[in-house]
Amino acid sequence: MLISRQVPERPVAGVRPLALTALRHPTVSTLLADHRVLLADLLDGLGSPLHIVLPEIFEENVAALRRAFAEAGATADILFAKKANKADCYAASAAALGVGIDVASTPELVKALAGGVPGHRIGISGPEKDDALHALAVQHGCLVAVDSISELRRLAATARAARRQAAVLLRSRTAGQPGSRFGLSAAEREAAVGLCGELADHIDLLGFSFHLNGYSTAERATAANEMIEHCLGARRRGSLSAQLVDIGGGLPVRYVEPRLWNEFLEQNGPAHYHAARDFKDFYPYGGQPAAQAVRAIMAHPVDGGESLAVKARRNGVRFLVEPGRALLDQAGFTLYRVQQVDDRRDADGYAIVTVAGSSFSLSEQWFNSDYLPDPLLMSAQPTADELFPACVAGSTCLESDLVTWRKVGFPRPVRRGDHLVYLNTAGYQMDSNESPFHDAALPSKAVLRLGDGGAPPRWRLDGIR
Repeated sequence: MLISRQVPERPVAGVRPLALTALRHPTVSTLLADHRVLLADLLDGLGSPLHIVLPEIFEENVAALRRAFAEAGATADILFAKKANKADCYAASAAALGVGIDVASTPELVKALAGGVPGHRIGISGPEKDDALHALAVQHGCLVAVDSISELRRLAATARAARRQAAVLLRSRTAGQPGSRFGLSAAEREAAVGLCGELADHIDLLGFSFHLNGYSTAERATAANEMIEHCLGARRRGSLSAQLVDIGGGLPVRYVEPRLWNEFLEQNGPAHYHAARDFKDFYPYGGQPAAQAVRAIMAHPVDGGESLAVKARRNGVRFLVEPGRALLDQAGFTLYRVQQVDDRRDADGYAIVTVAGSSFSLSEQWFNSDYLPDPLLMSAQPTADELFPACVAGSTCLESDLVTWRKVGFPRPVRRGDHLVYLNTAGYQMDSNESPFHDAALPSKAVLRLGDGGAPPRWRLDGIR
């Protein structure tokens, strides 16, 4: 079995596909180059699509983020955003490394605890959490980000009934995004701080958090600075424990080289997509790496002078960060088996490749967008090099079931039985939007670790130890 890598320079009918070659971690390159038979056997045995999850890369990403904060002179605890991937193996890795987990539902909390993460390292986010989640969080000493005054009162009642004290962050709207549906307004925040004082037997106000859309490091630093000021204000009102600022997630991931990404943005248009689909927004696939973003956030000047990290350190403030995608960068990929190829090149200038599976297993569709990095073609019976423009469709009866709307320039014709590899899909792509539509089974996740000393990779199904 061969993995195609280069697009030959040959003219094709219609618009020429734009190249967006996906970056590859060395471990992923080794698996694809040296263990493709194993990958093919797993796909045949476990079904298409199949998600390959790589916890050792997750662990590398944790170490890289820790270094970035340390080099920036900031004290920060990492909470892995569980919503980014349901695989149990990442929670187990987090527990082994002393990393916390951010959850937003009772099932996520149960899985985090079952994975070995202690309650005091678990953060509970999400708006207006239900009483069952509150009760479990209080029993295990989790840190609860409270979204409203009514939720604060409910949480206090739960803690009172349990004869415990709930650890709390107050989630506050930022000056930059005052219309967010999440968090307390300025007036509500002031009232909530006062209420925390009244309920001090059952509520321990540890700090503040915020929700922010987008990947602007300057905006995130500015919001974090606002939260530091809220901590100082709460201390003046008697909440002496207010020392935490949760900066959320939103750390970017680089999927493709910036040069390719910029070229794509300059040339991209509806003609590059099946049915002339006109997408308005894409993830910034050529953005800065997460560690670089951390350094930029911590180094951002605030109050006209000192950096955010220096101000936090001077005031005894520690950070929490909730990366999901950034910790899962390169920590998994997805395999599809080609089920049929409808060659429409003569009529339309491109083919439609139908795979066994659906777009529900590549969740960028959830955001009314397209997952843009080029899939790799693994050919069972290689043919001669020939640029082969094609989009990729799912095998459901939905007109909108396109795994890839964009016309990809495969380097040779795609055939039934070939495999497509979508790289770097662990972060939000694998299971955010999965569905048993048509009574199809949900895709399996196979956990792989490279063997030591040249030994073959070890694999198991996720959830089985």
